[in-house]
Amino acid sequence: MEFLDYSVFGFFVVFIATLFIFGEVMVRVKGLFGIIGIVIMAIYFSYHLTAADSLWVVVLYLIGLSLIIFDGKVTTDGTIAAIGILFMVLGLALPAPGITYGVLVAMAFILAAPASYLFTKVFPKRNMWDKMLLKDKLSSEHGYNSMNETYQDLVGKTGLTKTPFRPIGTIEVDGKLYSATADNQWLKEDTKVKIISVDGTRIVVVPEQ
Repeated sequence: MEFLDYSVFGFFVVFIATLFIFGEVMVRVKGLFGIIGIVIMAIYFSYHLTAADSLWVVVLYLIGLSLIIFDGKVTTDGTIAAIGILFMVLGLALPAPGITYGVLVAMAFILAAPASYLFTKVFPKRNMWDKMLLKDKLSSEHGYNSMNETYQDLVGKTGLTKTPFRPIGTIEVDGKLYSATADNQWLKEDTKVKIISVDGTRIVVVPEQ
């Protein structure tokens, strides 16, 4: 395996291994991609690691992979996954025989990880990545309500102040309570108001003429 002395071959080995390992995480292929990726990655590690540093570097790499899977299943916000990616990149680059080699294998990982998403176009994907990839449709059909859309529907409606406005208070519209502002006006309780604008969840009202 002397070909692994050359950084360009190290790049391709890490790229292919990462592609299949992340492909296993992305799609349901009954472990086939995982086996292929682990075998290829084991070739890379076994060639470059010495007995002294083999354990902690491999552990660093595996911890990174575990953090990515944990993020996909539990937190789903990408923060822990980013830390996991950093650990995996370090695990690959540290045993490299030189700086150029280390940079290339790090690039191979960074390119292959997102490229593995292409497997989802062919194979059934794992549902655990839906939230992180923002594929969940936040619609009323799925049990969600869009607050901004609901508030936009209030424009032009009239209501009644339920608290004094100085200049923020509470109004009642169609039997529901909302926090609103009268900008620089102070209003008394039980004043009829009209909603003139909505910016996100900021409701602006004026006394009804």
